Amino acid sequence: MSAHDYSFSNLADQGGHGHGHHDDHHDHDDGAAHGTLKSYVIGFVLSVILTAIPFWLVMGKVIDNQNTTALVILGFAAVQIVVHMIYFLHMNTKSEGGWNMLALIFTIVLVVITLAGSLWVMYHMNTNMMPVMTHDMKSMP
Repeated sequence: MSAHDYSFSNLADQGGHGHGHHDDHHDHDDGAAHGTLKSYVIGFVLSVILTAIPFWLVMGKVIDNQNTTALVILGFAAVQIVVHMIYFLHMNTKSEGGWNMLALIFTIVLVVITLAGSLWVMYHMNTNMMPVMTHDMKSMP
């Protein structure tokens, strides 16, 4: 038997991965909470409730003011994002040594800066670029 045959048969005995099967499953604690059936059910029930209430608010026209309805729905959406991150993505301050939370905070900061900057630029472009309607312009053909 040559060295090549030996290494190939050794790989075949180990599942073709080049290492023993016992290396495939590491029992280490990376700080991430692994979900249980109870936590997934709680997350699912909260998600359904946080979807059904805004649906009811819109379809039943419970709130007369559309702006207030939109703000309430945005509030429910924000709460639902947090529920998904906790119950389904298992994000907390300990997961991945805190790097997940740091990445989330950095992403939120970038989104807020981008949205605020975009709205600011669009508002000032609208007020500074649009012609002002004066009385003299209304009488022109």
